[in-house]
Formats: sequence, C-alpha cells, structure tokens
Amino acid sequence: MSDASDTDGGTEPDTSRQTYRRASAQLLEMLVCPVTHSSLEYDIETQELISKRARLAYPIRDGIPIMLVEEARVLDD
Repeated sequence: MSDASDTDGGTEPDTSRQTYRRASAQLLEMLVCPVTHSSLEYDIETQELISKRARLAYPIRDGIPIMLVEEARVLDD
C-alpha cells in the first residue's frame, strides 16, 4: 500500500537535493583562496566564490569552481 507521498514524488527528490547541498557545503569548507589560503564565501547571485582577504571573486562554471587567479574578478572597494 502506498501513501500520497509516493505518488507526488515522495521524499526521494528532497533527499537527493539535501545530499547535493551537504556535499556542496563540504566542498566549500575544503576550498581555500589559492592566494591567501583563507576561506571563501559563496555568492549565489553571481555564482562566484569570494575571497575577501585577496579581494578576488572566483567564477563557478557549470557547477565547477575555477580556482585560477587569472580567471578571478578583482572586487571593487
């Protein structure tokens, strides 16, 4: 016998999303700025990882962080 949650997608999609978010959070904790070795902040609007100490924003393309100084955008004051 199945309940209504089985027919409307149940919890499987939520579980997959939660796993993805948890993995993304763990990845962010492991990544550091290649210049300063300091932690990064994720900017959801610009899809960038921000190094406040280096004043650089590293792009995320197709879900992959590009941690090259040459690809980073210099942050304005």
